[in-house]
Amino acid sequence: MKTRLAGGKPIDHDVVLLGCFEREAPELGGLPGPVAAAARKAADRSGWKGSKDQTSTVHVSGKQATSVTVRGLGKRSDFDRRALKNWLAAALGSVAQDGLKRPFLGLPGHETVAGVGGGLCVFREAALFGYQFGEYRKKSKAPRLRDVTVRPPAGEEEAYQEGRRLALKVAAGIGTTRDLANTPPNVATPVWMAEQARAIAADRGMEITILEPKELEERGMGGLLAVGGGSVNPPRMVRLEWGQGERSVSLVGKGVTFDTGGISLKPGANMDEMKFDKAGACTVMGIAQAAADLELPYRFRAYLPLAENMPDGKAYRPSDIVRCYNGKTVEILNTDAEGRMILADALAWAAEEKPDDLLDYATLTGACVVALGHYGAGLFTHQDELASELLGAAASADEYLWRLPLWPEFGEEVRGLHGDLQNLGVRWGGANSAAAFLSNFVRGARRWAHVDIAGPAYVGRSNKKGYGSTGYGVGLTLAWLMRQAQGA
Repeated sequence: MKTRLAGGKPIDHDVVLLGCFEREAPELGGLPGPVAAAARKAADRSGWKGSKDQTSTVHVSGKQATSVTVRGLGKRSDFDRRALKNWLAAALGSVAQDGLKRPFLGLPGHETVAGVGGGLCVFREAALFGYQFGEYRKKSKAPRLRDVTVRPPAGEEEAYQEGRRLALKVAAGIGTTRDLANTPPNVATPVWMAEQARAIAADRGMEITILEPKELEERGMGGLLAVGGGSVNPPRMVRLEWGQGERSVSLVGKGVTFDTGGISLKPGANMDEMKFDKAGACTVMGIAQAAADLELPYRFRAYLPLAENMPDGKAYRPSDIVRCYNGKTVEILNTDAEGRMILADALAWAAEEKPDDLLDYATLTGACVVALGHYGAGLFTHQDELASELLGAAASADEYLWRLPLWPEFGEEVRGLHGDLQNLGVRWGGANSAAAFLSNFVRGARRWAHVDIAGPAYVGRSNKKGYGSTGYGVGLTLAWLMRQAQGA
């Protein structure tokens, strides 16, 4: 689907869709006479108040549009980025359900939609509207739009030009993350994921290193080898490098292409959703693509530990002791706590290269879902400043993020009896003890943050309308990077 910035008049569109705040008149500047007249008529109808999602439609004669719909935004004082996002989804969804293909969208002035950030939000949601993973379906039944034209609020034309430029690259990164995460595990093996990373790298001039099992053994990456040892699909470690600038940023993403739980086998219910256990790696690949396309002024490195966690005669076992890349030994209490094992090697390698900022993304624990539901991710970091930066970026990208503690007691829970560490703490605070485990592998990085995306990374099959990857994390990370580049 295409998105456009309106030059002025809404010519040759199916519908003109205008947002209108409660007890306010729609903004009609620049609209042709018949369209403006229809909008006034729609807003003058008895009962119209501009309440949230209230609609009023009037048909127009002539070529400007077939109809004009004013759709309520609710109270001006209650309008925020999430309200804008929800309004866009509902408004465009209504247009698509009516069989219309080419809406013209007009928004009133408000701080939420102002500036480059407002334009980025509007165009990102428009570009992602109607996303479908249709690679393995002959025909999609979902209604689609052909293009969306946006008229910015008065005086915001230049800001919206820039917002659109950024939004299309961010949306493409989110789309890549969704496509990769949605790909089924019989296709998306560790080798296949590494080849997708190679394609992203080749298109953008990135340097890429792909470590195979022999090289992993030579480097002492025992965590990744242990988790991937039970599968006929061998593990891989991918490292990408690109960009220039004084500040270095490293990204690590958990890439378990399918997680049975290994010898500590998961229950069968919902195990099909374990193809999403690679979502962290998919998130990093989407960020990498967009960051390179945006030419952000950093030196980037991305690390993707990729493995399939399967039970067979070569699988690692509870009570095994595994030596990771930084030399620390880990006593295995549960083979389903595998994500932290592959992250340990990747984080240690990343930290060894002494980045200014090191961020990791992982569908790491069910405990984080218990704490925060499927709405948001858990943030763990020792650095208050970094936490503040990421929380602010998440708010600007309308992605829920909540900081959880890394108290010393959580670190004590993962101290080993026969090894330096154990890969499982007690039941309570499981997301926290998992983050504390990871903190043992980040020495060398100036700042580190762990983002547990187990809750918001995908929508489960029980929600049939929205089943699949959400692309969570791409938007907030790019927002953080752009804000930091601008000194915000």
